[in-house]
Amino acid sequence: MRRHSVLALGALVVALPIPASAHEKWFIDATKYPLRWDLFVRDGPLWSVLATVAVVAGLAVLWRIRGGRDFLPYPERLGATAQSRRIVYGLLPLVIGLHTALALLSDGTHGALLSPNAQLHGAAAYVCGLVEIWIALSFFYGGLTRVAAIALALLWIAGLALAGVRDMLDNVLYLGIAAFFFMAGRGPIAVDRFMFPRFEPPARLARNAVIALRIGLGASFVIVAFTEKLANLPLALAFLQKYPLNFTWFLGMPLSDHTFVLAAGAVELLVGLCLLFGVFAREAIVVAWLPINLTLTYFDTTELIGHLPIYGIMALLLIWIPGRANRDEWIQGLRFFRTAARRRSTE
Repeated sequence: MRRHSVLALGALVVALPIPASAHEKWFIDATKYPLRWDLFVRDGPLWSVLATVAVVAGLAVLWRIRGGRDFLPYPERLGATAQSRRIVYGLLPLVIGLHTALALLSDGTHGALLSPNAQLHGAAAYVCGLVEIWIALSFFYGGLTRVAAIALALLWIAGLALAGVRDMLDNVLYLGIAAFFFMAGRGPIAVDRFMFPRFEPPARLARNAVIALRIGLGASFVIVAFTEKLANLPLALAFLQKYPLNFTWFLGMPLSDHTFVLAAGAVELLVGLCLLFGVFAREAIVVAWLPINLTLTYFDTTELIGHLPIYGIMALLLIWIPGRANRDEWIQGLRFFRTAARRRSTE
């Protein structure tokens, strides 16, 4: 079983027949399935993890050999100029803010804390729902964004007690989002820029905002790979019994549900580690894009709305170029309209 799983994982990484990925806990009662670390050691996940870590280590060496250069063409190869990049960088906080706001509005109005499976009841549902809705509106309009970012981080911390450590760890992505908006603000197209310019973050913080966002997304991929698959085989297998998403037979290389789960977990772990350590992050985004989207037509709006913040972050990371010069363009993009806003605030 172990040898078969490792060989299947190796074929997966090389040939990229990427498994579909869905948040199992959003569609099945996960309270019946505690983490099973005994199965992690016994039934193959450990070897899948070791193989994936070895692949990421090899990619890190290759990344260093290439001087931190991706294989995907950078935007300038496709005609983007420094000015156009600055404009897009200025727009992306708006995009991420809108995407996150829609997800928070949905959760807040349905008594859920940061994800559909983290259901609250009674006073906690009402209070946390109101906070989520306020944060969503703040991100949507770009008003008092940094205050809302602090509130989002505090809400995540409160969730450790209200919803449970495991559910909040699955949503560590929102800590990355909170850090991003606290460090970068909501950009030039926001109420803050024209009404509250003194709340704008300094450049020294804004320079590292994208790094915080990337780490948050990467950590979320890594944690979910374990809590929904590699360290919880019964949950993943029960999910496949209810929702038969193992389509590998259609690709001509049928895998058992067990091996399919290991492969899906390995892909999530691979993507998460690459994002976490900044190794071929843009390629990791492309790899993640397909499995994240494959299940949209199957699970309808729950999957779509829940993944909206991820889509916004992916858009930024896909065009992000590591390096000091790019961070300077990022700051310049965030500073559009700043002179006009300051003039208005002094009139």
